[in-house]
Amino acid sequence: MSVLVKTIRISPGTKLEIRHGDITREHVDAIVNAANQYLSHGGGVAAAIIQAGGSIIQKESDGWVKTHGPVSHEKPAYTSAGVLSCKYVIHAVGPVWGEGDEDRKLADAIRGSLALATKLKLESIALPAISTGIFGFPKERAAKIMLQSAIDFCSNPTSLKSVRFVLFDADTLNVFIRNTNL
Repeated sequence: MSVLVKTIRISPGTKLEIRHGDITREHVDAIVNAANQYLSHGGGVAAAIIQAGGSIIQKESDGWVKTHGPVSHEKPAYTSAGVLSCKYVIHAVGPVWGEGDEDRKLADAIRGSLALATKLKLESIALPAISTGIFGFPKERAAKIMLQSAIDFCSNPTSLKSVRFVLFDADTLNVFIRNTNL
């Protein structure tokens, strides 16, 4: 389980939390995977989720892409969570730094994940720092976009009561904490 570092009340029914820990150990309805468009979970957060949740997540991901095609930034995919404690893994495609229009694509990935969680009537979700690892998105910039996108989304009616950013390393955690005063 992660350690709660900061809480922001977005609305009377929804809070945003900054947490330090391993997203695969979160007790929430869904965790978000930082995925690529083909849901090939070979590195970073995606590989950690497969390792912790089991190969069924990759198998279901392959099936999703076979049925629906590549995943877009705006419309994430979802699978079961294998042996993880959550119900679902939402696979959000973040932008690769340098491909163009990265800010919009990252905001779309966050909004799309939260919209899918709302469509599934989920109450809690945990997100990593999408695109800040192997995709190279600058952490400071990503933190501002991700936090503002979540706050804006949850300022409207949603089933979500808890939106958590679960950050594995201290550097990324500190960047997110610094950016909570938007």
